[in-house]
Amino acid sequence: MKRRIVIKLSGRAFGMNNVKVLKDYAAFLVRISKVCQPIVVAGGGTIARYYISHARSSGADESTLDELGIEISRLNAKLLIYVLKNKAYSHPPTTLQEVRHAVDDGLIVVTGGLYPGQSTNGTAALIAEKVKAEEFLNATDVDGVYDMDPNKFKNAKKFKRIEMKNLKNMLLHEASVAGGYDLMDIVALKIIERSKIKTRILKADPKLIEKAIMGEDVGTRIVLPTK
Repeated sequence: MKRRIVIKLSGRAFGMNNVKVLKDYAAFLVRISKVCQPIVVAGGGTIARYYISHARSSGADESTLDELGIEISRLNAKLLIYVLKNKAYSHPPTTLQEVRHAVDDGLIVVTGGLYPGQSTNGTAALIAEKVKAEEFLNATDVDGVYDMDPNKFKNAKKFKRIEMKNLKNMLLHEASVAGGYDLMDIVALKIIERSKIKTRILKADPKLIEKAIMGEDVGTRIVLPTK
């Protein structure tokens, strides 16, 4: 059995005018599937935030907004499945059990969100736990974890490694509202910690993700407690 790698893919990869980007990801996934089985969790991205913002201004509650974000992430997953053609499982699984069955087929599996109240990061961590993945790669809009927002502060310092307790402390002030998850969230970290899932946060770039899968030290690795 091939080792399984869960990749949470930033919704930015599915943005408008990003046809070439999606094709690049598909080519990378087909290539890397020769050495491992990729399980991709698609984020909702800008399109999901657009819908969530409009629905929120119309008075929709947070669980409804979560469901809206999940629908968009599943549409993004379908886009990637269409590009992958027969190399991918035919549709995005909608439950953890479905993911488990899909993975057993041995194809590339692409899914979106699963349950309201969970970010796609949390979903990816749960899937990594369920399928006993060797590693969870959170491919996001930044190239790792910084001590402050690198988009706002030029002197922000990137961590090559960060201890779980320190990352938790950094994220405690983050808002847990629909469409608001970015780097990682506390639910995802708790799952990673309880099942000792090897996890790395890195830039959503096919070349960098491939380097990580091949064992190179890119992005930021989360250091798990030994006890």
